[in-house]
Amino acid sequence: MSNVRTDCEGFHRRDVLTIGSAGFLGLTLPGVLASEAKAKAANEIGSGKKAKSVILLWLAGGPATIDMWDNKPDAPEGIRGEFKSIDTAVTGVQVAETFPKMAQVANKLTIVRSLYHTIPSHSPATVFMTTGNKPTAALQYPSMGSVAARMLKTEVGVPPYVTFGDIRNGTAGLAGYLGTGYNPFVIEGSAPTRGEGKAAGGGFSVRGLTLKGTFTLEDLEKRDALLRKFDTGFAGLDRSNDLVDGLDTFHQQALEILKSDKTRKALDLTAEKPATRELYGATPFGQGALAARRLVEAGVRFSTVTFGGWDTHSQTFNAHKTRLAPTTDQVLSALIKDLDDRGLLDSTVVMCAGEFGRTPKVNKNTGRDHWARSMACVLAGGGFKRGYVHGSTDASGMAPATEPVTPDDVAATIFRNLGVDPATELQTATGRPMQLFREGKVIEKTVG
Repeated sequence: MSNVRTDCEGFHRRDVLTIGSAGFLGLTLPGVLASEAKAKAANEIGSGKKAKSVILLWLAGGPATIDMWDNKPDAPEGIRGEFKSIDTAVTGVQVAETFPKMAQVANKLTIVRSLYHTIPSHSPATVFMTTGNKPTAALQYPSMGSVAARMLKTEVGVPPYVTFGDIRNGTAGLAGYLGTGYNPFVIEGSAPTRGEGKAAGGGFSVRGLTLKGTFTLEDLEKRDALLRKFDTGFAGLDRSNDLVDGLDTFHQQALEILKSDKTRKALDLTAEKPATRELYGATPFGQGALAARRLVEAGVRFSTVTFGGWDTHSQTFNAHKTRLAPTTDQVLSALIKDLDDRGLLDSTVVMCAGEFGRTPKVNKNTGRDHWARSMACVLAGGGFKRGYVHGSTDASGMAPATEPVTPDDVAATIFRNLGVDPATELQTATGRPMQLFREGKVIEKTVG
């Protein structure tokens, strides 16, 4: 593991796509699987759906959106930063000069410039942004990916929710009160670089869902049949029917993923044309985003791909110029263009965000510090307007000036676009009713 810290709270950046202890559920963990017991049958997407899937590109550490999507070239020195603004494909809309490729696809975007919250600490802010609920010590809220896994029907043979990369050392992105049955399936490994094939040992796989050595699917099915005989033998014990049903449901899903080649084929990036792989760039972030697009085509509902290193307390402009902006510009623009060219953008929500923004005032180390009172995020596809900017911040980028929105509003809007009523109530393991997004309101102006 790399010892290079991504942010000031000690989270470490990994250059490969791994995810620590994300809590993936294996067939050999009956205690974990059993926690799905109280889950109800998944709901179908409503007839008015505009989207089927979500890809979240997560910028871990807190991106300085004042140097990205909400540039302030006319602000005083010490606030405006080093980057000039450039025109985009949308008249009157500008972004930082470090995002020339995103400028070209701005006519496919909704940029929310009036996003804010009040939590300037990495872990709880990450929870808020990825769950759409303010964190509380009394209850762990499910991530948006887990909600999608719970609420949306998924095709047989593919996981509903996958993650590439670590979200806060496995402390975010999880299922919370829904139970670990809705935790993400973890994609690990890396895509072969140019000129490498499968023989080079590269490639993505779902952790815990590969057959090692000489163990075959036939062996697996025999073992499964034996397990079911034991289940029948214990039928007289005092067990919750919900527990058995939940265990069987997840157990069967895992078996179907193993028996199907849909996921394996989706993760084989050697099947892509070299030009497409080059479009995304030969980075873990780029190849992860490409794999996420392929998983959407296979039927996966929610994918999260993480790109760390945004906690720029010092030398922020150099970090943006040399690594952060060029990589994000290439990957995000490639994903949006690729989805649109394939006719998938209208049915796929793309969201690009981090846990908070950075201070408008540049510090003595030529960096920007934590700032949750103003930030921005990029949304595309899946029912969101094209070529639209929502809200604004004041002249110095300190706070929203018009149409302020919060993370729960963004989450509510995404799920409304997926055909899920944000006011839907689910139950905790103790039977407590919980609204999906307690305070979230749909941002109607962003919906096309």
